[in-house]
Amino acid sequence: MVHQTIAMKINKASKASSKIRPMQKPHFLTRRPHWASFWMAAIVGMLSACSVAPVAQDPPAPGPSAANPSAPALVTVDDSRPLPPVLVRAQSRWVPVRWSELPGVDTDAVNEAWPAWLQSCQLSGPEWKPLCPEIAQLANASPELQRRWMREKLQPYRVEAQDQRNVGLLTGYYEPTLVGARRPQGAFQVPLYAPPAQLSPRKPWFTRQEMETSSAARAALRGKELLYLADPVDTMVLHIQGSGLVNVTEPDGRQRWVRMAFAATNNQPYKSIGRWLLDRQLIRDASWPGIKAWIDRNPSRVDELLWQNPRVVFFREEALPVGSLPPGPKGAQGVPLTAERSIAVDRRSIPYGTPVWMKSTGPQTHLDRLVLAQDTGTAIVGAVRADYYAGSGPAAGELAGRLKQPLQLWALWPR
Repeated sequence: MVHQTIAMKINKASKASSKIRPMQKPHFLTRRPHWASFWMAAIVGMLSACSVAPVAQDPPAPGPSAANPSAPALVTVDDSRPLPPVLVRAQSRWVPVRWSELPGVDTDAVNEAWPAWLQSCQLSGPEWKPLCPEIAQLANASPELQRRWMREKLQPYRVEAQDQRNVGLLTGYYEPTLVGARRPQGAFQVPLYAPPAQLSPRKPWFTRQEMETSSAARAALRGKELLYLADPVDTMVLHIQGSGLVNVTEPDGRQRWVRMAFAATNNQPYKSIGRWLLDRQLIRDASWPGIKAWIDRNPSRVDELLWQNPRVVFFREEALPVGSLPPGPKGAQGVPLTAERSIAVDRRSIPYGTPVWMKSTGPQTHLDRLVLAQDTGTAIVGAVRADYYAGSGPAAGELAGRLKQPLQLWALWPR
């Protein structure tokens, strides 16, 4: 989903994976151009508190078993073998390290990341094709066996900027779940549009305000209505995220989930309404609850507030099965995202489909885990930059809104 991460942040920090931040400066409404990039102060002793037992102390490697006869046989890995050279990419340097340097490598439930890895294998590059059959064979293996396979087959690289900075920024995004209608009725009066015919890939189209007030814009959008929502603020949140699930009642009375997937934008710049409120000293708390509280006190100024962000997203309806919540939306790699195991990255730094070890610690959220690079975003720019996909629904939104914290990344690459 080349998503636009919600940034309830005071500053625009530069999909973007991603997942997800007390909601001080949540990711929701202060974001885009996904966020303008900025660097956080170096974290003193970030890694010194994290240690793992050397691989050499592990018990003998397990092989195929009756429970998993197809699992590849493994050997004990020597973590003292010579390291390969540094790899240089367009936006980053990959510095080889020992597995023992990865924080939390022996405690993460890596099996939770395996479904995301299997998704990436569907569109794997040439480097991964020889390993993807083994990844599939290990789908039901124990985390211990999966970890041992990773140590044997993959080399970890610390991801750095070209100037060797290795501490960056983690933010989060999620997929909203909303209620809507097929036709304008009752409270459901705010339309979601498919792309208009006159839209040009690079030419700015009508702004948000013009789309609501200009007769020419209204004429161009006639017939492009997909669904109707009840709350214009929720609609903007959906625009910022770039994708969402809407529960609709069909004409035959059945209720079903519909995914509004990203299709295009009006090519206008993103501007944060949280930033606008802060600059005018209308609020001190640019979190989503703080912005909502201001809206509740100033209902007559909602249009004025929302028009400060001229950027609008157009959608396409994605067919979904009737029933419970469907899998995650597709990321830029072209595979469904996995909650809390998919991230958005700058693909000039980390290729899509790369397994990545991440470390990020904030006031309430500590993440040492295996994730997959499967998405991108307009503000996810830089070597050590990621957006964490938190999943769908309110709880995921709360997690996404909490994430704005230091980040370190290690790319895992075939030996």
